[in-house]
Amino acid sequence: MAGQYVESGDARGTFLGHPKGLFVLFFAEMWERFSYYGMRALLIFYLTKHWLFSDSDAGLIYGAYTALVYITPVLGGYLADKWLGQRKAVLYGAVLLTFGHFMMGFEGDGGQDAASLNIFWLALAFIIVGSGFLKANISVIVGQLYPRTDKRRDPAYTIFYMGINLGAFLGSLLCGYIGETYGWSYGFGLAGFGMLLGLIVFVLGKPLLLGRGEPPAVLARQKEWLLYAVGLVAVGVCWWMVQNQDVVGTLLGVFGAILVLFVLGTAVVKLAPEDRDRIFAAMFLIFVSIVFWALFEQAGNSLNLFTDRHVDRRIFGWEAPASTFQSLNAAYIFLLAPLFAWLWTSLGHCNAEPSAPFKFGLGVIQVGLGFLVLVWGANAAGIEAAVPVLFIFLIYLLHTTGELCLSPVGLSAMNRLAPAHMASLIMGTWFFASATGNFAAGLISSAAGAEGLEGEEAGRELVLSVYTTVGWYAIGIGVAVLVIAPFIKRLMHLDTLRDDTVGNDLEGLPQAGVEAQEAGVHPATNPPGPGDEPGAR
Repeated sequence: MAGQYVESGDARGTFLGHPKGLFVLFFAEMWERFSYYGMRALLIFYLTKHWLFSDSDAGLIYGAYTALVYITPVLGGYLADKWLGQRKAVLYGAVLLTFGHFMMGFEGDGGQDAASLNIFWLALAFIIVGSGFLKANISVIVGQLYPRTDKRRDPAYTIFYMGINLGAFLGSLLCGYIGETYGWSYGFGLAGFGMLLGLIVFVLGKPLLLGRGEPPAVLARQKEWLLYAVGLVAVGVCWWMVQNQDVVGTLLGVFGAILVLFVLGTAVVKLAPEDRDRIFAAMFLIFVSIVFWALFEQAGNSLNLFTDRHVDRRIFGWEAPASTFQSLNAAYIFLLAPLFAWLWTSLGHCNAEPSAPFKFGLGVIQVGLGFLVLVWGANAAGIEAAVPVLFIFLIYLLHTTGELCLSPVGLSAMNRLAPAHMASLIMGTWFFASATGNFAAGLISSAAGAEGLEGEEAGRELVLSVYTTVGWYAIGIGVAVLVIAPFIKRLMHLDTLRDDTVGNDLEGLPQAGVEAQEAGVHPATNPPGPGDEPGAR
């Protein structure tokens, strides 16, 4: 990779042993995640308390919004790989995000005022498309700062990953507190200010990137502006789609079915038996991931509302706003990700590391167990008593440990199981499953809506009933996955897998994995290098 650049990534000096450009990307991404998760922490409350949507409608809107956030990186990644280059795509995405986050601060009079609501829908659309351009590409530039054989690449992504979770933690905590305490416009304004800081850091730090992420060919000014216009058209499409959640669900269903049938048809017709079996194993893991994300993503939706309405949120005498608990996931990842990495490595040295499908089963069991622990705590407290805040800490802990069993493991498995010429297709299918899981999360949250029920207790019982159902279903599915994990492992044919050659990796693939929505956004494969065997795995 480094051979195509005039200067090495270290040419402008290093900091902590890494190119200074890494820290430009670290802070830009940190502020972007600060703004995104800060806004996300407040969104369900903004929908229900300010715009006065019902719980059911708010759940569907939230699900459609997060699903679209997971889909648009396909567009942003494709345009960057093909024409625009990652740096300009990130810059454009940051501009759209800054507009969107500041527009979120325009409250209007609340209620169902049509003019103000249209501004709100437009703000969501800017954030959706801006995320697609930025998130699809900024992590790719990290990898471009290093030669492919540089041992610092993995530590670089560890540092970058810390920036993501630091931003998510601070954004949820600060924007949530400010927004719920002083007013929506202040919370969303703080998120917008954070995004503006990220944009400034990225612009001023351009010299330290040393030409990384530039267009693959000379880009005419007219064509460049045409690509930006495509982004604005996408904003218009998302503005309409986020208001028509049924359309989002229909499109996910139709295109998802076509994608699955195409992948399975290709595997059956064109692949050798072992590669075909690996595709079947990958598709099994993809379907399991949909279940996981549908439950995990209750965090910003129904679980956020439950925390606000039914939990004793006093911590050392201070009543924390419900949105601030969104920061727990990032905090737990900070603490536990190194422990999990050590655990899998240690078990691997003893030939005792669980297989990928077994880890998936563990992940789904834990997300289900988290809901059941919360239900048990609520029932133990009594129907008229607030749920002790300890159980909110416990559900987020179990959901995070489940995430660490599934998300990074799944991304690695997709890369290992897909033949080189199907790598982008399989990663894209994994990515599409994340979007589907987010939309399904909105449907579950909608089912937990308490409209039409008399009294707070009735609403609480409905939510707990839904959580009980999905919790037991998740545990049942997880146990079933554990039971058939040995069979899925045999389908993976790990004993005959060959190491990847340098030249046939999916472009951008080594940079994916720090967040679920970064998979599957770079459709091209690098051309084979000298001595590479086409399709070798």
